Amino acid sequence: MLTDTLAPTPNPIRHDAPEEIPVLDLGPYLRGDPGALHALGKQLGHALENVGFYFIVNHGIEQALIDRTFAAARRFHAQPVDEKLKIKLDSNLRGYEPLKGSTTRHSAFEANNRPNLNEAFFIGRDLAPDHPDVLAGRPFRGLNQWPDDLPGFREDVLADCRAAEKLGLALVPVYAVALGVEPGFLMRGFEDPMFTFRMSHYPQTGALEDNEFSLAPHADMSFMTLLPDNEVPGLSIRLPNGRWIDAPAMAGSFLVNGGDLLRRYTNDRFLATPHKVLNRSGVERYAIPFFMDCSYDFVMECLPTCRGEHNPARYEPISYAEFRKFYRRSHYGNV
Repeated sequence: MLTDTLAPTPNPIRHDAPEEIPVLDLGPYLRGDPGALHALGKQLGHALENVGFYFIVNHGIEQALIDRTFAAARRFHAQPVDEKLKIKLDSNLRGYEPLKGSTTRHSAFEANNRPNLNEAFFIGRDLAPDHPDVLAGRPFRGLNQWPDDLPGFREDVLADCRAAEKLGLALVPVYAVALGVEPGFLMRGFEDPMFTFRMSHYPQTGALEDNEFSLAPHADMSFMTLLPDNEVPGLSIRLPNGRWIDAPAMAGSFLVNGGDLLRRYTNDRFLATPHKVLNRSGVERYAIPFFMDCSYDFVMECLPTCRGEHNPARYEPISYAEFRKFYRRSHYGNV
């Protein structure tokens, strides 16, 4: 019987789950070495079936670009709050979200979360004012909001988004191989992928109240999240065996995970692993995750290799737009 809810469910406890986050080297695959795609697909499948997170190295994105984007995040959040509030988060989930501006209501792990102790700036694809979707007012296809007095900020952020999207698209055939379909099979859902880029600032935290976090335990909603290495600790991951571990730093890497959209698409074969942030480092912490999803109207229906006679499809087919509307309601209320 198909599930009639969009709400995430916790991954079942697995006592045989690995204790470490796998590291995948993209170098041979990106060079086009013979056999590299299928070897990488096997490694990726193991990572997402057993951990839900993996590191990638030799990914092709220049460290200088990543450094400029972290600097852009610091520049943005250094502005006065009143200046940032001029571009406050809108119904398309683009713009500035102030400290304690969101509460993780959709979490399956904490029932009574307090507002998150972070602030963030969000953008999506940078559409022109005359784009048909903008003119039609389609949800999540509105204009980005940009600060007025940060020269070079927009250019640096969009350059990072282009590089992250290129990397994400390069990984899609690897996901296909991991799932036992032809390398190009999944690309039909990524002809014009949706994405959200978040520039987060986690202030130092002192004593916290119950159910209070820099970012409460949650699973992402995305198909794929790409997170550049962060030298400031604070991110923790709940392994499938139920144990929380701190995500280690790995210079030059990206930490990648799947979200609930990927989990539904694969009929729970690939994990949407929960994680949280507590900034007790003694310094300010910034993060620049890139959340990549399928095209706006593409309907994610259980893949043929993820269902069978004894493993029927658990979820109704769903489009990005439908799923994102649920996420907006559960996370932001009536924004």
